[in-house]
Amino acid sequence: MLKKISLALFILSMVVSCGPQKQSENNPVQIGDKGKGETIEIAVIPKSFSHQFWLTVKAGADKAGEELGVKIIWQGTAKETEVEQQINIVQDMINRKVKAIVLAASDANALVGIVENAVNKGIPVVTIDSGVNSDKPVSFVATDNILGAKIAADTLAKLIGEEGEVGLIPFVAGAATSEMREKGFKEGISAYPNIKLVSVLYSDSNVAKAMDVTNDMLTAFPNLKGIFAANESSAVGCAQAIKSKGKAGQVKVVAFDAAEEEIQALKEGVIQALIVQNPFKMGYLGVKTAYDAIKGKPLEKRIDTGVTVVTLENINDPEIQKVLYPTH
Repeated sequence: MLKKISLALFILSMVVSCGPQKQSENNPVQIGDKGKGETIEIAVIPKSFSHQFWLTVKAGADKAGEELGVKIIWQGTAKETEVEQQINIVQDMINRKVKAIVLAASDANALVGIVENAVNKGIPVVTIDSGVNSDKPVSFVATDNILGAKIAADTLAKLIGEEGEVGLIPFVAGAATSEMREKGFKEGISAYPNIKLVSVLYSDSNVAKAMDVTNDMLTAFPNLKGIFAANESSAVGCAQAIKSKGKAGQVKVVAFDAAEEEIQALKEGVIQALIVQNPFKMGYLGVKTAYDAIKGKPLEKRIDTGVTVVTLENINDPEIQKVLYPTH
C-alpha cells in the first residue's frame, strides 16, 4: 500500500513540475526568446561618466529598468570628446546582441554609421540628449535645445538691461546638443539690437579649459556684461573664473544644467540663472521607449523633456526642488 501511495505522489509531482507555467506578470521580460527565457538587456550609453548630469540620467534609466524588469548595461567613456571610444562601445553592444540601445551621441555625424549598423541588425536605437544625423533611431528623447538656449538668451538679456557685450561658451564642436544651444542662443540674442555677441569659445566639456576661455573673454573684452555657459563643465569653469576675478554679480552668468557646483554658484550670486533640463526623465523615458520598441508598440519620434529656469527667487519652491533633486 505504501509503495502505491509513493508511486502516485511521484507521478503527481512530475505532472506539476513539467506542466505549463504562466509567466509572472511582475516579470514581463522573461520573453522565452526561442524558448530560452532570456532576460532583455538594454544598453544605455552616455557621452561620458564625468558629469553629474549623466549620473542622473543613469538613475532614471535604472529606475525604468527596475520597473520593467530589464537589465541595464551602463557603459560610457571618460570624456565627451572620446568619439572613437564611444563608437567602439556601441559595436561591443551590437556584438553582445543587446535587445536595444539608448545612446547620447558624442558626435552627430561620426555615430551615424554605427547606429545604422545596429538598426540594420535588428537592434532599435533610441537617442537621448544628443542625436545623430539619421532617421534610423526610433525616437529622440531630449530637451528642445534650441528653445532652451533662446530662453537662456532672453534671461541673460533681461539681466543686463538688454544692452552690452556678451560671450558664449559652447562645449564640443560637432556634438548636436552643443551646436543646437549655440544656434538657439545666437538666434535669441540677435533679437536684441543693443546686445553684441563678441566672443564664442569652446570648453571641450572640460572645467579647466572653460575657466581659461572665460579668463580670455574677460581679458579681451573688459566691458563684458554677460556670459552664457552651455553645459555643466562650461558653467563650473566659467563660475570659477568669474569668482577668482572678483567679478561675481558684475558679469552676469546664465548656465545650462544643475550640478551641485552650479547650484552653489547660484546661491553665492556668481551664476544668476540656470536653464535646467530633466536628465532623470531622459534616462527613464529613454529606457521605456526602447522597451516599447522591442515590444513593437507605437512610438513618438520626438519626446521633449522640457526645461525650467531656476533663479535665487524660485530655488526653494517645492516644484523647483523636484527638478533639481529628482532622485531625492
